[in-house]
Amino acid sequence: MRYRWNMMVETGSGEVGRRETRATLVEVAARLLREQGASAVTTRAVAQAAGAQAPTIYRLFGDKEGLLDAVAEHVFAAHVAAKACPEDGDDPVADLRAGWDVHIGFGLANPALFGLLNTPGRSSRSPAVADGLEVLRARVRRVAATGRLRVSERRAVELIHAAGTGAVLTLLAMGPDDRDPGLGDAMYEAVARAILTDGPGAEAGSGPGSGAASGVVSGAASADDGGGTAAAAVAFRTVVPRLPMLTDIERALMSEWLDRAVDR
Repeated sequence: MRYRWNMMVETGSGEVGRRETRATLVEVAARLLREQGASAVTTRAVAQAAGAQAPTIYRLFGDKEGLLDAVAEHVFAAHVAAKACPEDGDDPVADLRAGWDVHIGFGLANPALFGLLNTPGRSSRSPAVADGLEVLRARVRRVAATGRLRVSERRAVELIHAAGTGAVLTLLAMGPDDRDPGLGDAMYEAVARAILTDGPGAEAGSGPGSGAASGVVSGAASADDGGGTAAAAVAFRTVVPRLPMLTDIERALMSEWLDRAVDR
């Protein structure tokens, strides 16, 4: 029976059959990865568990690395889709923290996959990783719009991403009994102190060029500059693309000035 199934795949059953076969192999490989680790995901083991032959895997994925790429993409894409709701909460800072907790939890629950995703070269070519960074950028932009960000959005995203990845990899390098359960929280608090002001410099506005700009400036004026001036610049930066009275060149120039003022 297994041989007959494989013969149908080998001789081709149309694009639908090809997609179904590919999905089956990815699911089987994902299960092996989750249950036994990356070393268990061999072409022979996956083919045997799926009732296929190794040549099918080579034809669909190129090689074992191509299969691992597909598995990492499949699982992480589902994770990103589940957390891609940055505008649901009323508190952007709380949403940012919640996203951090989800990221740490996912990494610890999927050690083999997390290790794969952070193999040099693999993450840079992963659409799912790129989508995950877009979710993070959206969360950071919401924080910036309230006047709570003391560094540029780009720097905040890079700091959060680096710290989150480092925290997970550090914890995974330890035995489960040796892990410090407070490390993730401590790392987030350190990053938060570096990127967030103590209080809002402005309320987030609604609509193009709304009260965000004027609110940010007034918030900065009352700040004792515990990051207040930088936060005002970052927040104003979020509304520059929506200022209708400026030309594209003027918007680009103003954005460059604000970025320079923040990342000094």
